[in-house]
Amino acid sequence: MDAMVYDFYGTPEVLRLEKVEIPKPKDNEVLIEVHAASVNSWDWDLLRGKPFMNRIGALRHPRYRILGADVAGRVISVGMHVKRCKPGDEVFGDLSSCGWGGFAEYVCASEEALTPKPESISFSQAAAIPQAAVLALQGLRNKGHLQKGEHVLINGAGGGVGTFAIQYAKWLEAEVTGVDHTKKLETLLSIGADHVVDYMKENFTAQDKHYDLILDVVGKQSVTQIKRVLKTGGRYVMVGGSTTRILQTLLAAPLMSKIDKKKGGILIHKPNHDDQLIWKTLVETGQVKPVIDKSYSLQNAAQALEYFGEGHAIGKVIISIKPEDETYHPGLF
Repeated sequence: MDAMVYDFYGTPEVLRLEKVEIPKPKDNEVLIEVHAASVNSWDWDLLRGKPFMNRIGALRHPRYRILGADVAGRVISVGMHVKRCKPGDEVFGDLSSCGWGGFAEYVCASEEALTPKPESISFSQAAAIPQAAVLALQGLRNKGHLQKGEHVLINGAGGGVGTFAIQYAKWLEAEVTGVDHTKKLETLLSIGADHVVDYMKENFTAQDKHYDLILDVVGKQSVTQIKRVLKTGGRYVMVGGSTTRILQTLLAAPLMSKIDKKKGGILIHKPNHDDQLIWKTLVETGQVKPVIDKSYSLQNAAQALEYFGEGHAIGKVIISIKPEDETYHPGLF
């Protein structure tokens, strides 16, 4: 089978298309014919080996030769202990807890990582869901405790996590402000954001508005700046950012809670089948639509990573492995 592999940390140029053996499923695994995969920040970090924590246990060479955690495809065969899946099933899921390998024509995965694909959406749309949507859900619901009528600001709202977060927050009937680059603001409004802030022109922490919850996907502002625009009793949830900012938030959180009556915390990604089922229902009923910016072939996966790394993507970047799924155009969802 064809797979996009790499043996050394670096830029997308270290990726190469290579013929490798089709993997064989273990007793609790299924073999999936991959129709589509999506690119996440974690793929980008593992490719570069940055931050350094991504090299723990794999200092000189990558732990996984084939990147790609979010996939959608069709089950080809199953291990002897598999009960939920059968050959022919269309599934999607996050493979980050069971070996990655999604940037390939076939991959093996634990059945626990997989969710039935809604019939009403394409494989590309399904592949856009797992990590980004689950992070959005866990950030708003689990960590952020977002309630109806509250005002949430999403910093970095134009990426994968942000576009799902906007739609989930609106489903909860919250008021939403999205912060991102000028070219992404129209899309944010089109998927439900009540207000947008162009970070190229203004700093949301310097405004007079205050928020019940801030979901921070980029982690650029300091904790001090963030505190200034949180309401008393407000919550700050950090989803992405540099190691320095993560440590700053961890150190500041106890003081925020004790002195300012404001809560701060870091969201640690945890793949969750039940959370994927929630998104399956929301997408299946048309209440949420995955936002897809661009689609690349497996042969052009390096270009997909490069485009993602530039930070210009609106929503998700897809690697379409089966020809029938290459039907997307920039800006459509």
